[in-house]
Amino acid sequence: MSDAAPPRLTSLAHGGGCGCKLAPAMLQTLLAGQTMGAARPELLVGLETGDDAAVWRVDDANCVVATTDFFMPMVDDPRDFGAIAATNALSDVYAMGGTPIMALAVLGMPLGKLPVETVREILAGGAAICAQAGVPVAGGHSIDSPEPIYGLVAIGLCRPENVRRNGGAKPGDALILTKALGVGVYSAAFRKEALTPQGYAEMIASTTQLNRVGAALGREGAAHAVTDVTGFALLGHGLELARASGVTLRFDFDAIPFFADAPELARAGFVTGASTRNWASYGEAVVLPEGFEDWRRALLTDPQTSGGLLVACAPDAAARVLDEIRAAGFSRAAVVGEVLEGPPQARVA
Repeated sequence: MSDAAPPRLTSLAHGGGCGCKLAPAMLQTLLAGQTMGAARPELLVGLETGDDAAVWRVDDANCVVATTDFFMPMVDDPRDFGAIAATNALSDVYAMGGTPIMALAVLGMPLGKLPVETVREILAGGAAICAQAGVPVAGGHSIDSPEPIYGLVAIGLCRPENVRRNGGAKPGDALILTKALGVGVYSAAFRKEALTPQGYAEMIASTTQLNRVGAALGREGAAHAVTDVTGFALLGHGLELARASGVTLRFDFDAIPFFADAPELARAGFVTGASTRNWASYGEAVVLPEGFEDWRRALLTDPQTSGGLLVACAPDAAARVLDEIRAAGFSRAAVVGEVLEGPPQARVA
């Protein structure tokens, strides 16, 4: 490396965070015809419903929860990038009701474009989050790649009865969202240097908050279905839950929590390409009110990097469960809708 300042991390990537994910429709096309693992009874959760992680039953008391998640930078601070990516990867274990026990690092870096110190900071940010979760980074794999990539393979444990899937929602259930939305909108503004320091701090605080409340939800009988809201946005992951459960979800737009400046930024056009791809992938399975403004739609199709959990909860327990989620540190958690009888759809009111 020369003595010149290193380039912005985001300048080395064509996309960032969970906005890098393939659109839902493309993923369905790629996975069509793939073996679902039905011949292995130990595989409790595989590809069949697009769940957050795979689950392998070891015996009557123990399951292994396994997942991997990695992406390109959505921020320029290398330690923040590493912390966000690690938090996001561990979230998939929590979303299944599990507790992570070990991680492996996945690293791709453009050799010659970034100083060693920058890469060390990315790894340090990820390791710091893993330490918060009580998880050792026990190994990994690295390659020379044209764009910077970082993430984790995350391994966890769960009792079979505590596994929470994106299927299982029942008509009448309340829908609880644990984190505010707006990560993609904020990251789009950040790339164009239009995000305030306060906005950046708000985004980092949310994207580096571990979803460890998911392990508690796995022990909560009233929590019928759980998924984390990431790259496919609230509508996309809600639609996956609706399809896996055979129900209709109704979201109340006015009840959904958003980052403080997200509505204003969405109105101003700070929308990611992934948001547009998400909307195109939903088709007629997502129903919006007549005259619903584009900026409102953009907030609901906004890809969330390291977003919160969407929980379908028995209605008579919703207030108690919401209080417990807020007490666990998720102050913006809210009831954002309900589960209805009907075709697999996500509707917005």
